[in-house]
Amino acid sequence: MTPMAEHAEGTIEVYGTPAEIMGVIAGFDAYPEWVGNMDEAEVLERDRQGRATKVAFKLRTPVMNAAYTLAYRYEPDDLGVSWTYVEGSLQDLSGQYALEPLDDGTTRVTYRLEVDLGMPLPGLLKRQAAKQIVRSALGDLKQRVESA
Repeated sequence: MTPMAEHAEGTIEVYGTPAEIMGVIAGFDAYPEWVGNMDEAEVLERDRQGRATKVAFKLRTPVMNAAYTLAYRYEPDDLGVSWTYVEGSLQDLSGQYALEPLDDGTTRVTYRLEVDLGMPLPGLLKRQAAKQIVRSALGDLKQRVESA
């Protein structure tokens, strides 16, 4: 983690199995359909199982436009995925989705994020931005999985 990075974390329960949820998370080509502010997502590399391991994104927000590439690593048994920053217009971006199946047919999804936008913003604004990214990611994911 870079010294100026903001850390945020959130958890939500989604009605679906880890495999169903990972199907949505790993379906990067569809991100512009359901991820807020996402203009483009292009899979650049895949592993032997066909899962995306390097993805380029273009994002448009009221504060900034960003283009960046992330590298992905998958947990066994569809229990999560983590990513690290490769290159782009941000300073740093890493994170993780951790999935925990529950007894009632839902899965607890925890989203962890470390982000450095590389912009001179006050600490409070950076913290709020990181928390908003986590809230939006979890809410958008829940809506996408449960409406499928």
